Amino acid sequence: MSDLKYALIGCGRISQYHLAAALENGLKVEALCDIYPPAMDVLAEEAGLSQVRKYTDHREMLEKEDLDLVAITTKSSLHAATALDCIRKGVHVIIEKPLALSLADADEIIKESAAYNVKVCSCHQNRFNKPIQKLRSAVEGGDFGKLLYASATIRWSRSEAYYKQAAWRGTWAEDGGTLMNQCVHNIDLLRWMMGNEITEVFAYTDQLVHDYIEGEDFGIALIKFANGSYGVLEGTSDIYEDDLEETLSIFGTQGTVQIGGKSLNLFEHWQFKDSVEELASLQEKYGESPRNIYGFGHLPLYADMIAAIRDNRKPYIDAVDGRNAIELILAIYKSSAEGKPVKLPIKDVATLDFVGRF
Repeated sequence: MSDLKYALIGCGRISQYHLAAALENGLKVEALCDIYPPAMDVLAEEAGLSQVRKYTDHREMLEKEDLDLVAITTKSSLHAATALDCIRKGVHVIIEKPLALSLADADEIIKESAAYNVKVCSCHQNRFNKPIQKLRSAVEGGDFGKLLYASATIRWSRSEAYYKQAAWRGTWAEDGGTLMNQCVHNIDLLRWMMGNEITEVFAYTDQLVHDYIEGEDFGIALIKFANGSYGVLEGTSDIYEDDLEETLSIFGTQGTVQIGGKSLNLFEHWQFKDSVEELASLQEKYGESPRNIYGFGHLPLYADMIAAIRDNRKPYIDAVDGRNAIELILAIYKSSAEGKPVKLPIKDVATLDFVGRF
């Protein structure tokens, strides 16, 4: 049992996976917070936490509770402000994706977490997928030879009913479009695997089906990395009628890997010049069968964050990683809106800059 005291802010769609990971890692769940009390009641009952304290204002919770770690799973527009409130109280935070909706807010999180000596984890849990970890080892080991290019494909489906469940979804002020919400995990992986440093992006985004939201439901982008490699991104929520795939492929002079499934959980191709590992054995050893697109990554993500706090080290996925993902998405939005390539790094860009885009 951990002696770290934990609370969860936001009890919506994703919160059950955070709470389960917190409990399985032995955190002491002290409190829940949500502006809608019935959501807290349902979550607490399902988790067997009948005695947990409940708050409708996270600031009150931070004043009354002595907390070590808080997870923020509110709507996207509240991530940054809520995180900053926690950081300034000296509380470590796990922030659901996206880290923020503006680069200014992301930079403030990074700056304040350093000032207050607080750990910040950006919740890109797919980095902990077993096939992704195996792929990362190959990248870090130089197994690909020269990296040539990578492609990230997210072909999912989101219905009108999904957007009606929460009015903030698909809005520029509170969410962004498909790339910022559904595709951010694979975008994070694409940038991470290919060396992080990007020189230029050219993109198109469009609203092909979901004319009742503000943001895009389709995006394609070409990415030029500083190491001379390239990235190709395709992301959509327009697939009829169910989620089809989430795929990441990496190509080098000495290797080819493709990871697919609905949530980057299965090896589809693995071949290296000097490797004797067979695809079938890799599929058996590293393949996962999650019951949904959220996968199994929350559990190891929480374990890593607990270790980071105890060992006073950086989390495996920190706020800079979260910023990198949203910077790429905002660069894609900017390129599409302006109709021309965008040089990176970019500054002072936010989803609100694209109000009226469609």
